[in-house]
Amino acid sequence: MAEAEEQYEKIHQNLIDAGCDLKTTELCLAFVKEGQLLDMMPILRNHRNALLDSVHRGQKQIDCLDYLLYKIKNTTAN
Repeated sequence: MAEAEEQYEKIHQNLIDAGCDLKTTELCLAFVKEGQLLDMMPILRNHRNALLDSVHRGQKQIDCLDYLLYKIKNTTAN
């Protein structure tokens, strides 16, 4: 029994560390309690996709700033 509780706590902490909101965390933990870990897969994939979209948006913003910095540097150098 202690092993199941330890697994539950590890999954709970991992969900928090992954930035899952309360609703997603509670839903996933309900699947853990029911022993239906595979049912979490679509939920976790959706969260992963949302995180990846955020990374891509951030990268695009960095690229825009890098371009602007480059243009400013070249404009003032002349």
